[in-house]
Amino acid sequence: MPQMAPLSWLTLFLFFVSIYLIFNIMNFYSFNYLIKSSKKIKKSIFYNWKW
Repeated sequence: MPQMAPLSWLTLFLFFVSIYLIFNIMNFYSFNYLIKSSKKIKKSIFYNWKW
């Protein structure tokens, strides 16, 4: 591959690894957590059993 002769393989490896890490970090920190309210409403269901 004469087109890639001036480029060092180590430089290319570091370039692609850095892009991979940046991509993963941005995906990790762009996740939005849902804010839960501190009040919890407990719903109780009563069944009226007739035997």
